[in-house]
Amino acid sequence: MISRQIKKPIEFFLLTCFKADVKKQTHLRSVALEELKDIIVGLDQRISVYKSRLQDLQKKRERIDDEIATIKKYLELAETLYRVEVDKAKLASLSSQIVTDTDKDKSGRSASVVDVTDQSREILLGRSKYVGMNVSEAAFHILRDARTAMHAKEICHRLIEGGLRIKGKTPVTSIATSLKRDRRFKKVAPNTFEAVEEKLQAV
Repeated sequence: MISRQIKKPIEFFLLTCFKADVKKQTHLRSVALEELKDIIVGLDQRISVYKSRLQDLQKKRERIDDEIATIKKYLELAETLYRVEVDKAKLASLSSQIVTDTDKDKSGRSASVVDVTDQSREILLGRSKYVGMNVSEAAFHILRDARTAMHAKEICHRLIEGGLRIKGKTPVTSIATSLKRDRRFKKVAPNTFEAVEEKLQAV
């Protein structure tokens, strides 16, 4: 009888300890699982941030590469124009000499050089007219100078002629969207706009 009375409390104690240990282990697993979830969420957020930052940097690099390529072209054209101007100056220094048949040939060459010079200057100034501007700013200059409404397609054509690169598969739509959001422009017909900044300032 005494042996059974002692055995029951011991079994109860051992069972209690076992349950407590199981409960503790379950709690520790739950805590560890929550910590893992927090770590996973944190890493996922960092990955999203890093991807977004990488995309921004890649876009900036693309814009910089485009600008570098454009500047190289204009630098090459400017250097060519410089050499032509130097040659023209040398030819002009001969104008005080007596005109001979040879001199006439040189004059012909001089006229040709002048034509090349004027053409190069026009290209250099015209093709870089809108470089460094955004679409809205360049479009405003176009519409202000034109003093009339234009369709986005015509604006797009002039922007490209002025050296502005327009990214996207649908540049006309991109231009129209940009102008719709800018108070300096008024939509007067489908994808057709006029500059209204002066009217806004007057109000």
